[in-house]
Amino acid sequence: MNAIRVMAIALIVAGVLALAYGGFSYTKETQEVKLGSFELSVKNKETVDIPVWAGVGAIAAGVIMLVMRK
Repeated sequence: MNAIRVMAIALIVAGVLALAYGGFSYTKETQEVKLGSFELSVKNKETVDIPVWAGVGAIAAGVIMLVMRK
């Protein structure tokens, strides 16, 4: 497999996953207060939404790369 074909397949898979899940979330920990041995931290849950057009665009780009390669 060459690099372009691998990248095209990765784009298609990423696009399908973006359409299936619509986004992802992660936890971000921040340090608010530190007084001697006492430490207070806050965990924030961040959500990243992936637009539908980005998923469709990734799939289309991957398919175009596969078709143009042949």
